[in-house]
Amino acid sequence: MFQFAVQLALESGRIQKKRYQERHSITHKGEINIVTDVDMACQDRIISLISTHFPDDLVIAEEKVNVFEAGRNRWIVDPIDGTTNYAHGYPFFCTSIAYETGGEIVCGIVYNPIFEELFFAQKGKGAYLNGERLKVSPIEEMKQALLVTGFPYDLNTNRENNVNHFVAFLHHAQALRRDGSAALNLSYVAAGRFDGFWELKLNPWDTAAGVLMLTEAGGLVTDFRGKPFDIYEGRIVASNGLLHREMLRILEEER
Repeated sequence: MFQFAVQLALESGRIQKKRYQERHSITHKGEINIVTDVDMACQDRIISLISTHFPDDLVIAEEKVNVFEAGRNRWIVDPIDGTTNYAHGYPFFCTSIAYETGGEIVCGIVYNPIFEELFFAQKGKGAYLNGERLKVSPIEEMKQALLVTGFPYDLNTNRENNVNHFVAFLHHAQALRRDGSAALNLSYVAAGRFDGFWELKLNPWDTAAGVLMLTEAGGLVTDFRGKPFDIYEGRIVASNGLLHREMLRILEEER
């Protein structure tokens, strides 16, 4: 199953790389929330392969109508996390694939085909980047921390839009980034490239693989109140563990 998940991600990446920087057919799910023909091509290919090899499993994917049936094993798929980046030729995007069984994520793959970086994790077996084991950063002070986040698609119409949190962290951290892929952001925290990540209004395909990556690399993931994180809830705080309490404190002040 794990090797099959890797092959799904690589297959999707091949499609993305082949069609990178083409002119794409784009549709809108919202004012700034887009889908490209490549998203659909990657998703169709992934679902076709899963249906052939694991016909009894459910597939939960971003660009389809999903049915959440209890007691079924699930593939949780984002064919392109970072679609806006992909559509503009900005090389920060990935395919994210996770496998859930018995209510637990046991396998996660995040693949950026442009950088040829394959992040992967299995529950209890660690997290890796191209075969090298991952470990979170040792940063303990917020003023030395590089944090990353994102903004929801209803930024312009909903006051719950993360802008207040972004401004607060600007005054506390060394620096912030916003680069458009939650799955890669979580993987980068796992790799020690970022020290912490937070976001709201996320979906399971945004976080499932990355959360396993981070926890297997020694990081900590909770909701905004410090309770265990549920991929089917939208608010996430992820860190190297050393900065977690301070991140929660800053978020609570802004709440």
